[in-house]
Amino acid sequence: MKCENCTKKECSKKQKNDDTQSTSVDALSSNDGSEEKNEFDTLANAKILLSDCLACDSCMTLEEGARVFQQNQKEFFRVLNLNKKCDTSKHKVLAVSLCPQSLPYFAAKFNLSVNEAAKRLCGFLKSLGVHYVFDTTIAADFSILESQREFVQRYQRRNQEEHALPMFASACPGWIRYAERVLTNLVTSHICTAKSPQQIMGSLVKGYFARQQNLSPDKIFHVVVAPCYDKKLEALREDFYTALYNSPEVDCVLTSGEIVQIMEQKNVSMKDVTEVAVDSLFGDLKEGDVVRHDGKRSDGYLEHIFKHAAKELFGMDVKEITYKALKNKDFQEVTLEKDGETVLRFAAAYGFRNIQNMVLKLKKGKFLYHFVEVLACPGGCLNGKGQAQTEDGKPDRALLAQMEEVYTAIPVRLPETNLHVQRMYQDWLEGMDSKKVQDTLHTTYSAVNQSTSSLDIKW
Repeated sequence: MKCENCTKKECSKKQKNDDTQSTSVDALSSNDGSEEKNEFDTLANAKILLSDCLACDSCMTLEEGARVFQQNQKEFFRVLNLNKKCDTSKHKVLAVSLCPQSLPYFAAKFNLSVNEAAKRLCGFLKSLGVHYVFDTTIAADFSILESQREFVQRYQRRNQEEHALPMFASACPGWIRYAERVLTNLVTSHICTAKSPQQIMGSLVKGYFARQQNLSPDKIFHVVVAPCYDKKLEALREDFYTALYNSPEVDCVLTSGEIVQIMEQKNVSMKDVTEVAVDSLFGDLKEGDVVRHDGKRSDGYLEHIFKHAAKELFGMDVKEITYKALKNKDFQEVTLEKDGETVLRFAAAYGFRNIQNMVLKLKKGKFLYHFVEVLACPGGCLNGKGQAQTEDGKPDRALLAQMEEVYTAIPVRLPETNLHVQRMYQDWLEGMDSKKVQDTLHTTYSAVNQSTSSLDIKW
């Protein structure tokens, strides 16, 4: 696929085996070899190729490239090693947040239940020197609740505001980057302003949790384990940064596959790791069994927003949603009818081919949908390129099928029923309609001018 504005560069979605000139983490690493050797040196040699990135924009600047390559094991190990030295003033509190779509990968790969996988992953990370391991489901609760409210507000303003509808989901960084760099103002005003679960988790860890622990945000090194490489790009956004403390909300993103690489390099088997309960943001409490949101392979924005809108706008209780596949299984629609009229029309568009078709319809003025859950990965988040890939970069379909089975078996918890979330809205965020909610849980998306300093290489 070729991006609309690409001239000299080939698309970033080229396969790794075509990408003999890809720049690796070693080429842009800030480690010049002069540092003292430590126990993690041998674990920091995994390469990240530009072709691993799903964001098809061919416009990553040199600075962005260097910063993306710092989102790797070397940076994680640098902090771990720093904490083993005597100068306590330089020590960091290491916190790792686990994405729900990563856990089925570990469960399927190591033939564990999802609860066993979460606890053993927690045990492994703590054996390395991590202090806290969190589940990002609570952050997804906030993101879904804010997306629900925003959709209802946009729907109610649809006749007064040109760009109120359609509303596009904002949780996928590959889609967001493509929209800002390629599609520009045609799309950006339609993107939901709610932050993604990853970045809300950043606010929770560097904001709420830091305050609970009497820590300065810059004293916490926050790592996210995610299913795709685009999450590394998301962590670099300037709007996800606490300028007062010179601290990003997420310091480092490691993919599920990179965590497995660390295990393999340390000759550790998941089945031999001691189970340790996942930490909670709330004092000494521990997380219980793993829960998820509606949705087959992602956080289920479509299903949650659809059911909420049906109730709020039309007084209808929708228990089950029926998907209708259109051109392919990654483009499906859901409709709500009342008195013989279609009052809500939602769609799920996964993968860049479906995204481009969707945008083409928008350009032609033939767009019928009120909301679209947009994800860059075909098949959704479980199929992120940071997990369930074979050595030649293709999806491991057998493993993916196991992951889907594991994921759908996880109990669903509605975000509205999370009492911790309701309490935090009042105690931490000063009410659901407060300025702090807007500042903490929302952001803005806009067209980004192309930089002249982009990497002029074949991706």
